[in-house]
Amino acid sequence: MRRYIIIGAGAIGGAVGGRLAQAGFATVLVARGDHLAALRATGLRMRTPEEAVTLPVTAIGSAAELELTPDDVLVLTTKTHQAQAALVDWVDRPVLSDGKELGTAGELLPMLTALNGVASERIALRYFRRVYGVCVWLPAVHLVPGEVIARAVPYTGLLHLSRVPATSAGPDDHELLASIKADWEQAHLKVPLPEDVMPWKYRKLIGNLGNIFQALVAGNGDHRRLVAAAGAEARSVLAAAKITVTSDEDEAATRADGFTVRPVPGEPEQLGGSTWQSLARATGSIETDYLNGEIARIAHGHGLTAPINAKMATLARAAARSGQRPGAISADELARDLGIEAQ
Repeated sequence: MRRYIIIGAGAIGGAVGGRLAQAGFATVLVARGDHLAALRATGLRMRTPEEAVTLPVTAIGSAAELELTPDDVLVLTTKTHQAQAALVDWVDRPVLSDGKELGTAGELLPMLTALNGVASERIALRYFRRVYGVCVWLPAVHLVPGEVIARAVPYTGLLHLSRVPATSAGPDDHELLASIKADWEQAHLKVPLPEDVMPWKYRKLIGNLGNIFQALVAGNGDHRRLVAAAGAEARSVLAAAKITVTSDEDEAATRADGFTVRPVPGEPEQLGGSTWQSLARATGSIETDYLNGEIARIAHGHGLTAPINAKMATLARAAARSGQRPGAISADELARDLGIEAQ
């Protein structure tokens, strides 16, 4: 029986792992600190627009606590800046069958990269032979140890999935992906299987450029025109780099067919995204270098500049280091920092 190992059981990993466990699939959640302790003590509390349940789960703190088998599927759901450490923890673990070592996780097991941005696939390919990119649309929040709030219905999330690079896909990959799709769609997760997931991930990257604006400004003014400026800059850079991006029309139609975001009882109608959560929880680190910073990287690699996105990555690092709270800067102040004329 296939077993899903969710490496990084925060908002996304907790929601995916919780739904899989709820649907009866063998699932292991990898967590740390107070969250790990809560999962072990009382299970995973999952709150959605339609239910609030506590799910018994298997939770571990590291790869050393688990014996891997050929039927395991590894699902990486950390933030991108945490990906390499997680991959190193798992890559050399032995895969056993009837007590006999068949090889290592990096040689044998599929690694699904369910992270924002477009860098995790390249990072994973340093360690794992079989890498599958996942484009994740899954509005969820993790602020309290042992709890995840997932806000979408009827599907909890929309996860496009393909082999990376797409040109390496073969019959075995198609069979595996079809099996994962069948399992996950039983667990309220919609899983389209495009030929190549990366154009979808680049389109999602454009949307995620707004994460840091939301995190810094929160409700302190209207930052939408600033996000639009960052997005326009990114589209220009991606076009210059000749990177294929899924169209806005295809993205909107697929999302509309996948889920609707609804309020969760007892929570505000608007909840922050992943970057907002990093500042709200004062984690001391942030993923913006792999979102807005990715646009800067692509620009620099083609002899271009991306001043708005580069500046946002700088501000994000400073906010994370200093423990800055969401909403500490107004939209007008941020516009001045970016050299954008106030309205």
